[in-house]
Amino acid sequence: MKVGIIDGSVREGRKSTSVAEWVKKNADSHGGAEFEIVPLAEFNIPILTSATVPGAANRQYDTPEVQKWSEAIDSYDAFIFVTPEYNHGVPGALKNAFDSIGPEWQNKPAALVSYGADSGVRAVEQWRQILANFNMHVVRSQVSLSLFTEFSETGVAPEARRTDEINGLFDQLLASGK
Repeated sequence: MKVGIIDGSVREGRKSTSVAEWVKKNADSHGGAEFEIVPLAEFNIPILTSATVPGAANRQYDTPEVQKWSEAIDSYDAFIFVTPEYNHGVPGALKNAFDSIGPEWQNKPAALVSYGADSGVRAVEQWRQILANFNMHVVRSQVSLSLFTEFSETGVAPEARRTDEINGLFDQLLASGK
């Protein structure tokens, strides 16, 4: 099983990268699959204005950026979305990237790791609704990190209990992909 850890922010100074690296470090220790970070910021996906219907069965898109994104996402069997919460919701760039393609997401398991002022829980709830539209099985376990207590000047600094939480998330994700 190949799992993409989507680093879901494109902002300058984003915290998602340190969270994605923490997830990968723990995933590699957990084992059971091949884990790779997918840095959304490196794809430079344009705002969805294309006349091509996302989800085209042939997976052919109008821009090279979206085509590259499609091919990358299609190569994974499951996903861990590292999502910030912006203004009580999902980040626009990640939602745009998600909406820019379609069949690449279909029927694949997913897990959610969030962060924000209220630990990103509202973004997680919205992602659960969005991912369900593509028949993605989103595991129950999630890890939600507080911007106020679990980040330092150098990045994410999760509470000790998060190790058990992330391992439970991996267990559920890997079991749902079998």
